Amino acid sequence: MTRIFLALCVMMISCCSSNKTAATTANTETDSLETNIPGCIRELITKFKREEKTNPLRSVWQYSYNGKTVYYIPAICCDFFSDLYDDQCQLIAHPDGGFTGRGDGKAKDFAEVRSNEKLIWKDKR
Repeated sequence: MTRIFLALCVMMISCCSSNKTAATTANTETDSLETNIPGCIRELITKFKREEKTNPLRSVWQYSYNGKTVYYIPAICCDFFSDLYDDQCQLIAHPDGGFTGRGDGKAKDFAEVRSNEKLIWKDKR
């Protein structure tokens, strides 16, 4: 009986320490982002890391669009909208996705006009 109890204790300690490592790794990855990434975008990335893995994997892209720096988050699947945020995390538009695949119509020219593409973060799980 004592051996079973000891085995259970070892398993519990093992599980707890691996969770701490995963949380520390997630925070370290977010902390290693460039310093010019807005805090609100960092918070979105932290939120994505805590959610279940998606297919396709989550990612955050930075572009120049209409003279401003914007952050594009592709749709996670099928008929979902993608999101386009300004540098204050204000949702500008859903440039693509949805049932028609054409977004909400507020940034119809995003795919053609955007420039300076830069991958900010991609889920590596």
